[in-house]
Amino acid sequence: MGHEEIKTYFKSDGYLLSGMFHRPADSYFPPVVIGSHGLFSSSESPKQIELAKKCNEKGIAFLRFDHRGCGDSEGKFEEVTSLEGRRNDILSAIDIIRNRSDVSDKIGLFGSSLGGAASIIAASSTPIDTIVTYAAPIRSDTINPSLDGLSNYSRSFIDNLRFNVSDKLSNLKNILIFHCEADDVVPVSSAMEIYSIAENPKEMILFEKGDHPMNDNKHQILFIKEALIWFIKSFQI
Repeated sequence: MGHEEIKTYFKSDGYLLSGMFHRPADSYFPPVVIGSHGLFSSSESPKQIELAKKCNEKGIAFLRFDHRGCGDSEGKFEEVTSLEGRRNDILSAIDIIRNRSDVSDKIGLFGSSLGGAASIIAASSTPIDTIVTYAAPIRSDTINPSLDGLSNYSRSFIDNLRFNVSDKLSNLKNILIFHCEADDVVPVSSAMEIYSIAENPKEMILFEKGDHPMNDNKHQILFIKEALIWFIKSFQI
């Protein structure tokens, strides 16, 4: 199935955000997945690009975008980065998708690392059909700052990133949770807590060993395969 890539811009709290909308060319009114990248990443994340490509092959559109302060979006990274800000970016992305006339009203979220936490609180703020997370932290104080690069930043930056989304977990359903068992940045206990509290339908896939960036090619292949199966089932296509 062919696809088209459409450069997309939208505002979130006054910041102009830059994104890429992947639309399957031969699919009428496709469902849409919106991707949220990790703290120091961008919409050029290989996981998101590959997931967008594979989604398009199955008739699912995909929006990947740079959060405020990242990639080609407006804002100074250290000044504008917070979990609440990233949640608002996702909600703004949902708004522009809902205003499109060429897609269905079915929307899913994919969040990687901090993007997973942002997707969790976004999903508690507006109705969505499904959510997939990878290595999502529940509490900022469980993140290893020396390994995630946080220790290189100012105290005020770190303070702005303090969060605890555990009170949002009971609102979750239709969620697929990925995590590496040997993740030394975000502990695997975060995935287990999400799974234990979220409502059905839910599923958790833990990769034996593995690392936070998901560098193992076998894990990447399995992640794409299972995420696609989940989205297809959730969107009923």
